[in-house]
Amino acid sequence: MSIPSEPIGSLPRTSDVLNAMTGGDNQALAKAVDVAVRESVEALEAAGSPVVTDGEQAKTSAWTYPVDGAENLSPDGVAIPYADGHHRQLPALTAGPLRYRTRAEQYLRAAQKYAKVPVKQAVVAPSTLSLLYPPSGIAGYPREQFIADLLDEAEKDIRGCLDAGAHCVQLDFEEARLSLKLDPSGGLLSTFVELNNQVLSRFTEAERARIGVHTSAGSDQDTTHSLDVDYADLLPRLFELTAGNFYLQLASEPDPERVLHIVAQQLRPGIRVFVGVTDPNDPQVETAEQVRDRVLLAARHLPVDQLGTCDDTGFAPYADDRSTSRQTALAKIRARIQGTTLAAAQLAG
Repeated sequence: MSIPSEPIGSLPRTSDVLNAMTGGDNQALAKAVDVAVRESVEALEAAGSPVVTDGEQAKTSAWTYPVDGAENLSPDGVAIPYADGHHRQLPALTAGPLRYRTRAEQYLRAAQKYAKVPVKQAVVAPSTLSLLYPPSGIAGYPREQFIADLLDEAEKDIRGCLDAGAHCVQLDFEEARLSLKLDPSGGLLSTFVELNNQVLSRFTEAERARIGVHTSAGSDQDTTHSLDVDYADLLPRLFELTAGNFYLQLASEPDPERVLHIVAQQLRPGIRVFVGVTDPNDPQVETAEQVRDRVLLAARHLPVDQLGTCDDTGFAPYADDRSTSRQTALAKIRARIQGTTLAAAQLAG
């Protein structure tokens, strides 16, 4: 018996990448990123990861990579408040049309050059980028046209990765839980789910089996943006998404068994739930035995053939987040893989 285990996406950037990002030399940055991608893939493979990523070394932010550098953006978009008092600010669109300047396929192909195992690719969910459209509207570019453009661009981003041979494509839907803090009525969350499902409906059932959705309470500077929002308010709506895989933050939950009970009620045939068994916001590295016990707890609620493991979220999804070292991130990943293997062996008897 084996239980699949996957990273979420990002690893802390190498020091060379961080220095090059502020150096203004695009050629030096491209070289540093290429080296960092190779090192990230090799490190994940050395940790025993059956699936790898590029570590998101080239992204300054997992939220906005498609539009970074666009001229029709202003810096004063939606603010994302974190529990420790700091915040991140999304840009705001100032004129149409919305067009992706960067597609995730290029990150996938960069990792595939070095990988000896399957490569997954994280992409930003269209719901995230819908936040770029200002509430006051844009003259000559109505919201309806913006949404149509967004759906087309998101489909191209996902399809490009599938066609390039991604093991799976993971929609980062990190704002799902946060939306319930911004709008406790759940209206914003419903809008997000409907928007993401519009994109997913453009893919066949076989393609959706290779598409997943990740949600968490956030990760930045070792803190979260929505851990205080009750998961019970999110999960029933989340599982309305027609993706084939769900990656859920769980290790940092105060009552994981309660969450697993809710997940079990929402489970449907044909999907797999990857439960978070390591917490990137906790500097303490989990032991393999701790991970094993978390997997065994999940297996008491979910069928093993629909179970997988992951980290709660990515490590340093923002490039300037230096709160976690690569050494710590990789130690947590090794613990995840080893603990998952221990649990699988015990479940197999």
